[in-house]
Amino acid sequence: MTTSPKWRSVLTPAAMAAALAAAALASGGTVYADDHATPHPPYPSKPVHPAHAPQPAHPAKPEHPGKPMHPVKPEQPGKPMHPVKPEHPGKPAKPEYPAKPVHPDKPMHPVKPEYPAKPVKPEHPVKPVHPEKPVKPEYPAKPVHPEKPVKPEYPAKPVKPEYPAKPVHPAKPVYPAKPVKPEYPAHPVKPEYPAKPVYPAKPVKPDPAKPEYPAKPVKPEYPVKPVYPAKPVKPEYPAKPAYPEKPAYPAKPAKPEYPAKPAYPAKPAKPEYPAKPAYPAKPAKPEYPAKPAYPEKPAKPEYPAKPAYPAKPAKPEYPAKPAYPEKPAKPEYPAKPAYPAKPAKPEYPAKPAHPEKPAYPAKPAKPEYPSKPAHPEKPAKPDYPSKPAHPAKPDYPSKPAHPAKPEKPDYPSKPAHPEKPAKPDYPSKPSHPDKPSHPDKPSHPDKPSHPDKPSHPDKPDYPSKPTHTKHQDKDQW
Repeated sequence: MTTSPKWRSVLTPAAMAAALAAAALASGGTVYADDHATPHPPYPSKPVHPAHAPQPAHPAKPEHPGKPMHPVKPEQPGKPMHPVKPEHPGKPAKPEYPAKPVHPDKPMHPVKPEYPAKPVKPEHPVKPVHPEKPVKPEYPAKPVHPEKPVKPEYPAKPVKPEYPAKPVHPAKPVYPAKPVKPEYPAHPVKPEYPAKPVYPAKPVKPDPAKPEYPAKPVKPEYPVKPVYPAKPVKPEYPAKPAYPEKPAYPAKPAKPEYPAKPAYPAKPAKPEYPAKPAYPAKPAKPEYPAKPAYPEKPAKPEYPAKPAYPAKPAKPEYPAKPAYPEKPAKPEYPAKPAYPAKPAKPEYPAKPAHPEKPAYPAKPAKPEYPSKPAHPEKPAKPDYPSKPAHPAKPDYPSKPAHPAKPEKPDYPSKPAHPEKPAKPDYPSKPSHPDKPSHPDKPSHPDKPSHPDKPSHPDKPDYPSKPTHTKHQDKDQW
């Protein structure tokens, strides 16, 4: 049984002690009731932490404005009614055809009529023999070319060294034989066509007579070309001033000697090829001296003004061109002769009525086409006459020797370049001054230095806890 705090405040100390004793007796453990009649003094509490500063109240969140109402959708106007489609008249009724006659042996098949025999084709006339070709005229013989100079014999090439033998590869596996292609039946022999029929000869076209053209008119004589006055004499230009002398350049410094290249290992000796036939020696080219640099060009002198040309005389007018006579009218060609009338086409016999289909008769044998006439043999080609020999070429006189060229004079030697002045020694750079060390920061007079932080107060010594193991309810103490 536990007592609430409100009853503690009402009960007297004596009543409170009696109630505690009653509670101890009512509990199961009555052994330690005398030892724990009075509660232990309460433990001293920790130092109170300073309270937080009161925080301002959170501003009220404004309410979200209400969504506007949706505008009322206007009613869709009713669509017009679809026009009524007229009824399709439909396909016309199919006429009833008479029933097909049924064959006793082959039912449900139409009876095939018997066709009349084809008319016999007339034989074509024999093709005419072509006229013989005209004999080719004899051409003049071609001139005989002079003999070419004999090519010099080059010495034989050196013998090629023997290479090592190729390695023997393993034998190729034997593949199965391909299947034999079946023999197809031979194509049937094409029959020979009949000879072409002879057409009537075309009428000869008459040649129209060419009209005689009148003679051309005589060309008139043109006037004589006028004599133009002589051109003015060109004035003499002033003499060109002499070029200034170019200064002499200093001599080039000597090139440094490079170290010798390392010797390559000796290559195997190449087979000696035979020497080619010698060509005639060319004359030695003379060594030209070095070309001097050109000096600056002098200023161009002012030339005298160009004299005016005299006026040209007026060109005489050409005589008028004579009129040509009119061309004669073209003669009319004679009327075209009429072609002979074509023979009338023979009428075919009338077809008989379609009797019932009997058994098919055997096909008649196809008549053989007439054999083609053999072509006439071509005439033998005539033997051409042999070509005549070229006449011997006369010996030309030898060319005269060229006169010797005069020797070219040597160019004057170049003067030596003046030596360049020695470069002056520049003064040495001044050394940087020593940098002063940074001074200590002085304390501000108005702002005193921070005071030392006070040490945390020592915790009070807590009394030792009781060693009992039961009645640990705080409400019993």
